[in-house]
Amino acid sequence: MKYLMLVCNDPSLSPSPDANPIESWLDEMHSRGVRLEGSQLRPTSDATTVRESGRLVADGPFAETKELVAGYDVIECADLAEAIEVASKHPVATFGAIELRPIWTDE
Repeated sequence: MKYLMLVCNDPSLSPSPDANPIESWLDEMHSRGVRLEGSQLRPTSDATTVRESGRLVADGPFAETKELVAGYDVIECADLAEAIEVASKHPVATFGAIELRPIWTDE
């Protein structure tokens, strides 16, 4: 089953880039064949929010939380248990949150 991992963090709590071992997580997930794609997102200052069928277009996100989506990964796992195990190993899980969403399929 495919899952979208939303990588969320509070930018004020992020560790320095040197302390974030993302490369080892990426290497492990690629070697396991679990990670299909993913990317870091540009800062929220570059975001645009569209609401009400395009009638309102505004700069920036309007989240009710300090945690913002910083990136995403698409993973393919045998089941939710494996997806949780993969997400729990992501470096941001130690200071932020990883939201897992099953991807809807037509199957």
